[in-house]
Amino acid sequence: MTGAGDAVARLVRDEGTRVLATLVRVTGSVDLAEDAVQDAVVRALETWPRDGVPGNPRGWLLVAARRRAVDVVRREAKRLGKEAVAMPAVDPSPDPVSVRDDLLRLVFTCCHPALSLEAQVALALRTLGGLSTVEVARALLVPEATMAKRLTRAKQKIAQARIPYRVPSAEELPARLSGVASTVYLIFNEGYTGRVSLLAEGVRLARLLASLMPDEPTALGLLALVLLQDARRAARFLPDGSPVLLATQDRSSWDASLIKEGVELVGRGLRRTPSAPNAYVVQAAIAACHDLAPSYEETNWDAVISWYDVLLTVQDTPVVRLNRAAAVAERDGPSAALALVDELPGLTEYPWWHASRAELLHRLGSPSAFEALDRAVETGLPAAHVAHLRHRLGPP
Repeated sequence: MTGAGDAVARLVRDEGTRVLATLVRVTGSVDLAEDAVQDAVVRALETWPRDGVPGNPRGWLLVAARRRAVDVVRREAKRLGKEAVAMPAVDPSPDPVSVRDDLLRLVFTCCHPALSLEAQVALALRTLGGLSTVEVARALLVPEATMAKRLTRAKQKIAQARIPYRVPSAEELPARLSGVASTVYLIFNEGYTGRVSLLAEGVRLARLLASLMPDEPTALGLLALVLLQDARRAARFLPDGSPVLLATQDRSSWDASLIKEGVELVGRGLRRTPSAPNAYVVQAAIAACHDLAPSYEETNWDAVISWYDVLLTVQDTPVVRLNRAAAVAERDGPSAALALVDELPGLTEYPWWHASRAELLHRLGSPSAFEALDRAVETGLPAAHVAHLRHRLGPP
């Protein structure tokens, strides 16, 4: 695909999420809306590169998707001998508030407590994040076939249980918070690996969640975490998309206002969790250690590792231990870190585990670094990070 074609594809993907959120409200069906939007997206990818991008891309997709949904409803009604249910018209130029509300409704619909937490997160990543089933499976460390079944069951449950498409009342919010927070952070994290539109979406949704629940430590910690990481956005990638390691980033380009806001949110979150740590607040504290260090060499690795030890008391997962090992590598050296990485279970299909091994083995001068890089590629490490690691390792 040409550069122009890539730009069109990105635009279609970004607008498609917002169109999906609106169409779910209009149709009341995640499945129907997804199929209709997918049809509109295919048409856009066929016609826009040839005819030019319309003046109102979102409006074009809304109209095309609604027409497709109406056709499907009419065809199904005819097959069953029923009258088609009237479908309200879609405003092709909805105001930003209504778009925001549609997205928020979709988050809470996907994260209904009637669904398992795993299903909530998977469904929201698939619909809100625009990730493929393969990408969702990779993000959640499960086989693709398992994820496909999980997504199908989740959508069936929404339809059968008549789960309402709305922002819940105040008393219902706490029961939804865990799934919503996990979803928003995973959307942000997917963007943090290179899909910038998802990164911005994650920040925006985190702000919306914090505005709904301003005294909830999870919401405060989540917003602090994404802001402190987003503060480094300008320094994270070269113009060609290649990633820049934290150690070599230009810290003068970090967003000081986001760092200040994030650190203040960490303080608020810590004051609301004096005895029981909150996973998001602790992760934000780790991010603050990095953002407040004048240089990489002056990072307080003892503090970073101590915060990881606190995090493990409430979120002891292989991925958290992998991240802790990266900090150990800086304080105690690559050999100590590699021993920790190699004993982690359940990450053989996780590309960042192989990438971490490649980096540590490279630091130790081991030729096995190239085998680890090959496995990182096989398991789906983003292309920009593959190129970066190849450059780091040099010729085999």
